[in-house]
Amino acid sequence: MANIVEMPKLSDTMTVGTLVKWLKREGDPVKTGDVLAEVETDKATMELESFFDGALLAVFVREGSQVAIGEALCAIGSPGEKVAAPAPKAPQAAPAPAASVSAAAPEPPRAPAPMPAAVPSPAPVRPPAAPAAAPSREAPGRVRISPLARKLAAEKGVDPAGVAGSGPGGRIVRADIVAASAGGAVRAPAAGAAASFSKGPLQEDRVVPLSNVRATIARRLLESKTQIPHYYLDIEVDAGPIIELREQLNAALEKEGVKLSVNDFVLKGAAEALRRVPAVNCSWEGSAIRYHSAAHVSFAVAIDDGLITPVIRDAHLKSLFAISSEAKALGKKAKDKKLALEEFTGGTFCVTNLGMMGIDRFCAIINPPNAAILAVGTATRRPVVKGDAIVVGQRMTLTLSGDHRAVDGALGATYLAALRDLLEKPALLLI
Repeated sequence: MANIVEMPKLSDTMTVGTLVKWLKREGDPVKTGDVLAEVETDKATMELESFFDGALLAVFVREGSQVAIGEALCAIGSPGEKVAAPAPKAPQAAPAPAASVSAAAPEPPRAPAPMPAAVPSPAPVRPPAAPAAAPSREAPGRVRISPLARKLAAEKGVDPAGVAGSGPGGRIVRADIVAASAGGAVRAPAAGAAASFSKGPLQEDRVVPLSNVRATIARRLLESKTQIPHYYLDIEVDAGPIIELREQLNAALEKEGVKLSVNDFVLKGAAEALRRVPAVNCSWEGSAIRYHSAAHVSFAVAIDDGLITPVIRDAHLKSLFAISSEAKALGKKAKDKKLALEEFTGGTFCVTNLGMMGIDRFCAIINPPNAAILAVGTATRRPVVKGDAIVVGQRMTLTLSGDHRAVDGALGATYLAALRDLLEKPALLLI
């Protein structure tokens, strides 16, 4: 009897997944542990492994289709065995909203919203031999393309309509634009005022269906902002000592490939401040507050269609250099959508930094189940008073968003004072 492979729950908040690419075709032999396909969750692209031996008898879902958890993807059995596509499962009614928001709590399966792109096939469908043969269009005249790819296409003068997409469902991604530009098929417009001040439209009118990542971000941040009583505390930190120490360490350790960033110091400082004020390292659980014994510090990484927060586990036990190395590795995996489940879940405190984009200060929305998040602005040169003199200094603004149910304002202020002390004496972070 054939074994039906269903869409698994590959992340704690996943309700639907996108079948990005089949790696096995109908008729191919399959062993336990073989990778059948790549599936995009609301957080990353993951591999779907087989738990059965036999042959891939039939696939029920086209590449690029969104599939609810528990729906059939394919069938594996004895070679030559006949199998029919199982009937779609009825959508389950969602329970009443809980009193608290928790990223760790599993969510009930939901039926995916109708998509203009390819939909799951009711009968076995062989995967196309060349999924990137042509860009997939959701409506006449509209090309599926990522925002980054669209921006790059405009810069290089590439017409997306003539580019084959290699992303999910034929979506055009950055690599496709780079390849098209290198091929010399199009030329960028000549530089000058006429090109810079074109009278044409800003962009084409279009409606873009939400990706799994963007839909999850929208849902969870709305829950956070409407259900968590936020408050915000600002402090200014003298960033001069961090910048000076960073330059000294990078120059001395250049041959070893060490290149520390200001954010590395902030991540280490945030973890050490949690050691000094551990009550901030907590989560609201409705009828109780959970205090965590370890500082699992997450940090926000911007990806094509949203944000993801990789986690540096036990950051309070790791050196500045270890945190720097791990943050770089996790950041790269996040941008490649290759994070494992345990690499982006379980954080107890979050840091988000827009300083590298020139933002002076901002207020971040809490990432539940955390009780606080730290927003980091850019380090700027400005006049400051030292003693009786006005001198040029380097100042950086930090903003703590706190959940008033679990972390009172006085406690948040105590945490920020500890963090400022550490960042203004960064040699303490090397001990």
